Amino acid sequence: MDGCTLYSIGELARRTGLTVKTIRFYSDRGIVTPADRTPAGYRRYGPDAVARLALVRTLRELGLSLDVIRRVTNQELTLAQVAAEHAAALNVQISTLRLRQAVLTAAARRDPTFEEMERMQQLATLSEAERRRLIGEFLDVVSDGHHAVSGRAAVRRSMTPELPDSPTQEQVEAWVELAELALDPGFRDAMRSLVDDHLADRSDGDSTPPRPDVVAVAREYVEAAVRSGINPDSPQADPVIATLTAECALAVGRPDDAQLHGWLLHRLAAANNPRKDRYFDLLAVINGWPAPEPLAPLIDWSVQALSARAAR
Repeated sequence: MDGCTLYSIGELARRTGLTVKTIRFYSDRGIVTPADRTPAGYRRYGPDAVARLALVRTLRELGLSLDVIRRVTNQELTLAQVAAEHAAALNVQISTLRLRQAVLTAAARRDPTFEEMERMQQLATLSEAERRRLIGEFLDVVSDGHHAVSGRAAVRRSMTPELPDSPTQEQVEAWVELAELALDPGFRDAMRSLVDDHLADRSDGDSTPPRPDVVAVAREYVEAAVRSGINPDSPQADPVIATLTAECALAVGRPDDAQLHGWLLHRLAAANNPRKDRYFDLLAVINGWPAPEPLAPLIDWSVQALSARAAR
């Protein structure tokens, strides 16, 4: 062999850390071939066999099959081609494992029944088309099917989850919980009422201004009072509530009277829905949006202050 160093299979095993049996197996499969044989028929390998076997070990540790490895070592495939294909396959496996992990993690927290566990698994493994159909049906109920009504399209967009192609475990868990909410008839009805309250009677007539988003108005005028620790039953809260009701009265073109106060109290109380807040918290996780500002303290303060003044 022109003076090249040749190694016996035992020497090759010592240099590579592989067993003689493993090297013989790779040799029989054509992955590493002997450069020569002794007169007695013993295999002898050239120096390139050391590097070749190191590559084989690396590729095996990455999970490639022996057939693919043989094609790489025989230069039928490039490492780049194999790496790209294998990475794509691993992405699918990782996604599947992430889904399983999310379901099991959620199940460990909930201690579900078998039926609940089965439903969680089904929701986690829905295709993108199936997810869209589920949410579409939910939003049809929430919007009462009136897609053309002004403002409803924006509401649908603001309530639509978009699970990424490679979601995190947290996003998968959030999707499963949100989907369970979306399938709950009671939650659907409650959300439909909230959306109707938000959009209904936006104009009581051609000349009547649209009603305000009372939660947004309350946040604007009440937030400072809540941060300052003003008791909603105290006299210090009176000017805050007076400003709030005056702004709402101006926006709807009605007197700032007991009837308007009752309407405002009803709208705020209806908007204070923990399950609704949970839906939007989960939506933010799924869509990668900033966590929504917690509005319950502001609404609670406003409702308590309005109720205290109505009782006087």
